[in-house]
Amino acid sequence: MTFSIVGYDPKEKEWGIAVQSKFLGVGSVVPWAKAGVGAVATQSYANTAYGPKGLELLEQGLSAEEVIQKLTEEDPDRDLRQVGIVDSKGRAASFTGKGCYDWAGGETGTHFAAQGNILVDENTVAAMAKAFQETEGSLAERLLTALEKGQEAGGDSRGMQSASLLVVKEKGGYGGYNDRYIDLRVEDHKEPIQELKRIYHIHRLYFSSPVPKKIVPIEGDVKAQLTTELKRLQFVSSSELSDEELQNALTKYIHSENFEMREQEQGLLDLDILDFMKKQ
Repeated sequence: MTFSIVGYDPKEKEWGIAVQSKFLGVGSVVPWAKAGVGAVATQSYANTAYGPKGLELLEQGLSAEEVIQKLTEEDPDRDLRQVGIVDSKGRAASFTGKGCYDWAGGETGTHFAAQGNILVDENTVAAMAKAFQETEGSLAERLLTALEKGQEAGGDSRGMQSASLLVVKEKGGYGGYNDRYIDLRVEDHKEPIQELKRIYHIHRLYFSSPVPKKIVPIEGDVKAQLTTELKRLQFVSSSELSDEELQNALTKYIHSENFEMREQEQGLLDLDILDFMKKQ
C-alpha cells in the first residue's frame, strides 16, 4: 500500500526515510531511524516490530542484509512483508515477500533502498532510485525528490493520502538534545507529497542557519520594505519610525513567529524573514 526510500549521507552522517501511501498517517508506521545506527522502512501489512527490532540488530553490528534475514526468518507472515534498510555504513538491502500485492518490488544501490507495493508498475521504484542517485543537495532534498519522481512515474495504484520525511543526525534535533533532525508528517491530504515539500521548506526556514549573503543592513529599500510589512502585519501603526522603534517591532515579530534562529544583531536583517513576511 506504500512506496518508500531509505537513504544515507556519508558526509553529513545522516540517515532518513521518505514515504507515501494511500493510508492514513503512514509516518506513524513505516519510518524508523537512529543516528549512527541506520534506518528502516517497514511496510505492506507492516510489522512495526521490524522498526525497533531492526535498529537493535543494526546497533549490534549486523549488516542491512543480515538484519533483514533475521527479521524475516522469525516472522511467520514474512511473505506479506516489505522492508528496506540502510545500515551504519550505508549498506542497503530490500525485501519483498512473495505474497505482497502487485506491483511489488525493490531496488538498492549505493546508500539507498527503494521499495513499494500495490504500485501501478515497476517504474515507481526505478524512478525513485534514479532520482536519488542523480539529485544533488541534502539527504532530505534527495529523498523528497525521489518520492516526488516515484509518484510522477505512477505511484500507489490506489492514489495518495499521507506522506512522511524522517532524517536523523547526531545532536541534530531541536536544541541538540536528540537526533530527530527532521520529522515531518502529512497525515491526510489530496496532495501529500507536495504538502510535505511545503512543510519541509518552512522547517528549513525555522531551523536551518541563515545564509550569510542574505544578512543585510536595515537601510534604504530594505528598511522601507521592512517598515511596510511590519505595518501591514500590524506590528506598528505608523510608517514614521525611529531606528529603535523599527528594531523593537522587528524583534517582536521575530519572537512571535519563532524565528529566533534567524535573529541578527541590531541593525541587520535576514532577507529570508522579509520574504516570509511578504507571503503572509
